[in-house]
Amino acid sequence: MSRDFLLELGTEELPPTALKNLLAALAAGVKAGLDDAGLPYSAINSYASPRRLALVVEQLAEATPVRQVTNWGPPAQVAFDADGKPTRAAEAFAKKNGIAIDELTTENDGKADKLVAHQEAGGEPTTDLLAGIVQEALAKLPIPKRMRWGAKRTEFVRPAHWLVMLFGDDVVEAEVLGLSGGRDSRGHRFHHNQVISIDSPGNYVEIMKAAYVQVDMAARRALIIDQVNREAAAIDGTAVIDEDLLDEVTALVEWPVALTGRFEERFLQVPAEALISSMAEHQKYFHVVDNNGQLKPYFITVANIESQDPTQVIDGNERVIRPRLSDAAFFFETDKKHTLASQRKRLGSIVFQAKLGSILDKTDRIAALAASIATDIGADAAKAKRAGELSKADLVTEMVLEFDKMQGIAGYYYALNDGEDPEVASALKEQYLPKYAGDELPDTQTGTLIALADRLDTIVGIFGIGQKPTGSKDPFALRRASLGALRLMVEKDINLDLRELLKRAATGHGDNIKDAASTVEESLAYMLERFRAWYEEDQIATEVYLAVAAKKLSHPVDINTRVLAVDAFAQLPEAQALAAANKRVSNILSKLEEAPASEVNTKLLAEPAEQQLAEAVADKAQRVAPLFAERRYADALAELATLRAAVDTFFDDVMVMADDQALRNNRLALLAQLRGLFLQVADISALAPAKG
Repeated sequence: MSRDFLLELGTEELPPTALKNLLAALAAGVKAGLDDAGLPYSAINSYASPRRLALVVEQLAEATPVRQVTNWGPPAQVAFDADGKPTRAAEAFAKKNGIAIDELTTENDGKADKLVAHQEAGGEPTTDLLAGIVQEALAKLPIPKRMRWGAKRTEFVRPAHWLVMLFGDDVVEAEVLGLSGGRDSRGHRFHHNQVISIDSPGNYVEIMKAAYVQVDMAARRALIIDQVNREAAAIDGTAVIDEDLLDEVTALVEWPVALTGRFEERFLQVPAEALISSMAEHQKYFHVVDNNGQLKPYFITVANIESQDPTQVIDGNERVIRPRLSDAAFFFETDKKHTLASQRKRLGSIVFQAKLGSILDKTDRIAALAASIATDIGADAAKAKRAGELSKADLVTEMVLEFDKMQGIAGYYYALNDGEDPEVASALKEQYLPKYAGDELPDTQTGTLIALADRLDTIVGIFGIGQKPTGSKDPFALRRASLGALRLMVEKDINLDLRELLKRAATGHGDNIKDAASTVEESLAYMLERFRAWYEEDQIATEVYLAVAAKKLSHPVDINTRVLAVDAFAQLPEAQALAAANKRVSNILSKLEEAPASEVNTKLLAEPAEQQLAEAVADKAQRVAPLFAERRYADALAELATLRAAVDTFFDDVMVMADDQALRNNRLALLAQLRGLFLQVADISALAPAKG
């Protein structure tokens, strides 16, 4: 027998940015509790609104399954004395299992005769377990800071006011967070501010909808998208729906109603990003663009009320946003009265890191390093230097102090206003790219150089003062900075030695770094290790990366080219056999006291199999040489893959460690040449499966 179970916890308005995670965690906690209790069910449906967290568990069993349990006790020779009377061990076993002494029986467990008790377990009523399961799930919710309310000692993310717990049509008699389970919920705070009686879990969604509460977050989200798009279409525009903002708005309303407002066109003279930031962050509005992607003087708000006079709601929102946009316009005009270059000196009073100087110091280091890299790759060093010097100047502007997400973007607009080179201006905006995995990269070469120099300066500096990441703690986001730097070098084809760049970055820090050499090596190892996560994301086996990592290279572009080549090689049918052969050769050579000869004496090639392999190795060496020179590693490995037949025959027919020392040494030299060909790309022996 089974019934549906409804849980609804009613609260004060829950934190909108946390609602989605709270609901997911609650569902996961209840699922874990039901699974641990062995209670079967068919599905768990999650619901939430600003004032409630709810779950409907479909077809939940009315009791835990009954099962037969065999409990083994002490051996018979311990349970009974010489006269056959039960010992204390037998009495303890009988008491533990709730059986009479004279009902004790023995069976053989395959090793010895022992006391045994066959009993039934399970059958606990589900209603006896639900309160504990729910309480445990609520206790484990990811709530950084819990609060109390009234005179109660109960704690939760927000004050809890009602609790619905229905198992089928029946109320579950339970207490959770100081509330007694019942069937009474609450409707919309304005449209239906009254108690609602839930007759059964199956009717929950429709009953709440009749009370102006759309409890299904996914349905509410879809409704908001549809309404917002309709509103935008009505003004010949396109709504830009940011996913995070959409989630937050979904968590703020129970009965969404999208409305369109307007602001004065004069505000369009302000950078669009500032207007968008003001509308989204402060008022939770969606902005609208035209067919060219340009901001239109409209916004779309999602109200939590179905007003009889929507114009009043719209007018209220327009009056609220106007001073916000006026502030943005004021900051923009005020900042333009000063050049970025003049703002830069104020960075000297802002500490980047106590042991690494001010942000002004950092911009000097970025400028020098970026210009140096520009010279290496034939880019414009003057532009790189100028962009580096101005890179953080907008941090002290009124615009960025008010809208922190405008950093870089504000600098771009102010640089253009100052008459700076357009590429320098773009670099100020692009310096923070990529911001996260998969994010876009800078479009300009100067922006790429500034972004790279900034990250290298931070990584070396933080490692140099002993503040490297430990475990999950990474306060300076060095993991993200490392991945960003690698992406910039690889995807922008900056084919330089990362070790050398880190040395230059360390030099820029001067005496702030006491042991520059070890700092560089430690930073290099840390950064290159980030490649592992990169390739895992691209579904490239760790063994492939390790095969290349064994080469101890420090050119990210070259490393990436090799990894892709080895990954392609690993898909070939010959790969595993050749990897195993390389591993075998590696093991043999590692045991030698001295390296074998560099040349093979063809006169000592006694067996046809070794003659064939020697010819094949010599031929392939000539064929792949130009491929290696052009870094065409994939083509080279594909060519070397054809050695498989000769290698297999050699190991089948030839005794490498022959008694004759001359033959043995010559065969070892041949194997060393074979392995050397593959090692020009990677140590493919790493692809061989480990012996279990």
